Amino acid sequence: MKINKFIWPVRVYYEDTDAGGVVFYANYLKFFERARTEMLRTIGYEQDELIANEGMIFAVRSVQVDYLRPARFNELLQVSAEVVHAKKVSLTFEQQITRGNDVLCKSIIRIACLDANNMRPKIIPENLIELLKNEY
Repeated sequence: MKINKFIWPVRVYYEDTDAGGVVFYANYLKFFERARTEMLRTIGYEQDELIANEGMIFAVRSVQVDYLRPARFNELLQVSAEVVHAKKVSLTFEQQITRGNDVLCKSIIRIACLDANNMRPKIIPENLIELLKNEY
């Protein structure tokens, strides 16, 4: 299943950088997280409401990241989120952080859907999968 890309702008703040003046490597994961969260929000799903109403949470299962070029303080970046596989209890995202036409960082992130009470796998609601298919 191929789903379109969601794009979210991120500004690099001073707090995102390390002593060398570039984005600290772990902060790229925060940027990826923000884009996935905003993607859900755009189609009407707030993560706190998923916990309260559906008893489900999304948790990162695995991450593969390639750091290609540095981002620096005050740059405006574009963070993409694209679902490339949707299974009953997991989503696989391909994500990129770009500055203009330059790809700075790319990742494959697998997200598990879990029952908020017992942390066991839980089926993703079909309406959420359908919205992701239709919107992104």
